[in-house]
Amino acid sequence: MAKVNIGLDAELVVEVMVLAGVGSPQDAVEAVVRDYIARGHRTEERTGSQNAGVREPGAAPEPPRG
Repeated sequence: MAKVNIGLDAELVVEVMVLAGVGSPQDAVEAVVRDYIARGHRTEERTGSQNAGVREPGAAPEPPRG
């Protein structure tokens, strides 16, 4: 798997480490990202929103709400 290096605020990383109960900044951030992705997949499964952006050809656009 490809790796990416990013810079994060140290206070954020320490807080994630404490909340996740992990001793490594890398593991803490990875746990948060994996949880975020898993949560998104669970939401898609429950709501069926994976096809929400797909419209039928020729269908009228929805009027603006608000």
